[in-house]
Amino acid sequence: MYLDLLAALESSWLGHAGRHSAWLYTVANLLHVLGSAFVVGGIAVFDLKVLAEHGKRAWEVGRYAIPLAAAGLALQLPTGAILLAAEARSLGVNPAFYVKLGFIALGLANVALFHLRFGKVLRTAALPTEARIYAIVSLIAWIIVLLAGRMIAYL
Repeated sequence: MYLDLLAALESSWLGHAGRHSAWLYTVANLLHVLGSAFVVGGIAVFDLKVLAEHGKRAWEVGRYAIPLAAAGLALQLPTGAILLAAEARSLGVNPAFYVKLGFIALGLANVALFHLRFGKVLRTAALPTEARIYAIVSLIAWIIVLLAGRMIAYL
């Protein structure tokens, strides 16, 4: 069933447009990379603040970094769909693609759990020590997402 969905996506108007429009594919690729920079850059700055200063005043960084990361994700979803649709049958079975999706899921779950657990205390003087574990998991997850995304082209 999964392979049928990939074939349908590749043969869709979006797949056709992605394969036959050099401008669409190029712009989608550029915006996908830019989105990656926003996601990982925003999250990394926040995570490093949590790690370096035990979350003291992390909300001051978060009020800029988190919307930047969200904007990056908003860029990546449609552009990723275009890039995938262009070659869905080959990309959709690529092991690096599976790794990328898995670590995106881990990164997003980690963000959600962090905010559920520490959202109310985020504006206090410091976060509890356990918040550092979430920051480490986050940094590792998003770096692996970048690595896996680059590896898709080579596998």
